Amino acid sequence: MCARKKSIRNGILALGFLFAVTACNTHTGPQFDYQIPEQIDDGIQVGSLVDVGMDEEKLEEAVVAISSGKYKEIHSLLIFKDGKLVLEEYFAGHRYKWDGPNFHGTLVTWQRPYKHTVMSVGKSMTSASIGIAIAQGYIESVDQSIFDYLPDHQHLKTGGKDEITIEDLLSMTSGLEWKEWGYSYADLENDIINLWVNCDDQISCILEKPLEHEPGTYFQYNGGNTILLAEIIKNATGMDLEEYSGRYLYKPLGIEPPTLQRFDSGVVDGSGAYKLTSRDMVRLGVLFLNEGVWNGEQIVSSQWVERSARSFPANSGITLPGTGAGKVGYSYTWYTKDNRRFGEMYFAYGFGGQAIMVFPDVDMVVVFTAGNFGAKTTEFEVLKKYLLPALD
Repeated sequence: MCARKKSIRNGILALGFLFAVTACNTHTGPQFDYQIPEQIDDGIQVGSLVDVGMDEEKLEEAVVAISSGKYKEIHSLLIFKDGKLVLEEYFAGHRYKWDGPNFHGTLVTWQRPYKHTVMSVGKSMTSASIGIAIAQGYIESVDQSIFDYLPDHQHLKTGGKDEITIEDLLSMTSGLEWKEWGYSYADLENDIINLWVNCDDQISCILEKPLEHEPGTYFQYNGGNTILLAEIIKNATGMDLEEYSGRYLYKPLGIEPPTLQRFDSGVVDGSGAYKLTSRDMVRLGVLFLNEGVWNGEQIVSSQWVERSARSFPANSGITLPGTGAGKVGYSYTWYTKDNRRFGEMYFAYGFGGQAIMVFPDVDMVVVFTAGNFGAKTTEFEVLKKYLLPALD
């Protein structure tokens, strides 16, 4: 039995706690002296808030409020604007631990090199890998039946499930019965947790679910959909998602490819929960901000970026639980939202407050990492109160 499964079976009893470290641009108290982010060899240019016309005083207020604990556990806040990283701040908080109290493990002061568990932000990277596979000709179209790429599961092509397309998985409109939102990620009633605890063949366990809605017509958040996408990549390309995304998505960006979780069966969990640094997340956001181009190389097609930024027709008026984001749309695993004064934004989002927010109309990417796993997340409050007003 894998370590994760043992941990899940043991429940939410465990420990967590204390050591702390310090570094530049990290904060443990309410004082703040703005510093331009450090220029390092990662392909990201840096600059000052003055360079891009952002209100330094308003952003100082944000950093002081976060470091004082007003917004619970925000671990990092980075702003990339007009081609420059202009804010990079790290704060104290807990590492993620599935069986810790409030999912909290060791307390640290976060720093630039530390990798953070990004949760369902990973879904948007699985989606990007599908887009790359289509551009490379491994997959013909998002309109294909998922069973075109699931040769070992043809016996489950029943009851209308053969109508489920790759696009239905990307847009969370597969129609399959699924219980995830509304259930704790420590609750065995949550179907994504059950895949780890009570399932030997995850692809079958997902596809055996009854079809509740006509595919393409009804939004139901379903981490199983992105696990199916990972399986489709494996069967289409001959490489599992970790190898394929490492080769064609992460390495071209100069990102150390993350290690993806695997079930005992060997199936790759394409739904997320792997680790990236906050600057890695900025690079991924900038890739989408620049219509799929990094250092002059087209990594993701501009058409895929455009489709990721535009809500799927069946997916308007969604409430993203526990975030205060208001009504949002959903595209190819990215959420969408109209900010009126600053145009459309779209964002990759993960449990606890992990976010890559892309604002094409104002040439900006905002990254948050956080540890607000057991309570309402707070990054949208910070965005509304400080970050967007700082653009005026």
